[in-house]
Amino acid sequence: MKILWPFILASIAGLSTMLGCLGIFIPVKKKDEFITFSISLSLAVMIMVSVFDLIPSSLPRLNSGILGNTLWFILFFGTGVVLVRVFNKLIEKEKGSSNLYKLGILSFIALVLHNLPEGILTFLSTYQDFNLGVSLCIAITLHNIPEGISIAVPIYYSTGSIKKALKCTFLSALAEPLGALLAYLVFKNFITDGMISLFLILVAGIMITLSIEKMLPEAISYNKKRALIWGLIIGIIVVTISLLI
Repeated sequence: MKILWPFILASIAGLSTMLGCLGIFIPVKKKDEFITFSISLSLAVMIMVSVFDLIPSSLPRLNSGILGNTLWFILFFGTGVVLVRVFNKLIEKEKGSSNLYKLGILSFIALVLHNLPEGILTFLSTYQDFNLGVSLCIAITLHNIPEGISIAVPIYYSTGSIKKALKCTFLSALAEPLGALLAYLVFKNFITDGMISLFLILVAGIMITLSIEKMLPEAISYNKKRALIWGLIIGIIVVTISLLI
């Protein structure tokens, strides 16, 4: 039973990403405004989670002093930046794909990498303190929904395929319970706070770079300023609530 609940909570947190798929079933008259809103909401969540959660919660756990922490941060955050550009070049080779589709695939890759350590973190936190695990599960659920939107909406509106949008979002969601399973089978006795922190800093580098270099220009390109601003505002509110929890 002590193992069951950590796995259940990690699975709930991860599968909440699928709620982001609800956006593709909403009848939309103004498609460009909806896409702009969805992308700006998602990028606000990614940046806020990275700047106000992943980075500040990770740095103190490195325990390497100010200089050591700074060097580790530069190395792993910089690696995240490089990875986005490498993934982007690989995706650019796929001829005939729209920028919106490529954005959805990049978001999918980023969130698989994001959800994996989150699953490990949720499992280990719940294993040590059930109440902490529940709070963490709720907080992660809140920001996973717009992250699901960042995959489902671009892929659906660029391909017209509900199946493809659901498949990519579901695979991303599975990364969280997979992380929990790895935590139980492999990492429970070996993984340290420092290891998780370094991986989360790398993920922060990926998400911030993706948001600024890809998502923001794509959202601006539709020239729907009101939808863009509302997406940013609601994204900020969602993450603020999750952080308070």
